Amino acid sequence: MDKIIITISGLAIIAGIYWFFFGKKEEAIEITDAATITVDGGYKPNNIKIKNGQSTTFTFLRKDPNPCLEEIVFPEFKIKKYLPVGESILITITPDKTGVFGFHCGMNMFHGRIEVV
Repeated sequence: MDKIIITISGLAIIAGIYWFFFGKKEEAIEITDAATITVDGGYKPNNIKIKNGQSTTFTFLRKDPNPCLEEIVFPEFKIKKYLPVGESILITITPDKTGVFGFHCGMNMFHGRIEVV
């Protein structure tokens, strides 16, 4: 009986870990020309959809004093900006191809994605 309880508990823990890391998918928020992204324990929203060839301006407002979040990096767009706490920083992106492009903090611990359609 003990082996059955331990096996069921182990499977439940494995399922919970799988759901936490792979199961929860946020729906992409479609942005037309401007959006505000709050930096507070991550990026909110962190899954954004924009149109190819259209300029989109993101306003980053950092509320979290975590030093990891003091920088935002868009590798594919060659953008790196410092984000002071409590200040709005504008970043304009004009994509020239479709695809999914990531952005992250300076330490590559917090992530977001931009889907260009």
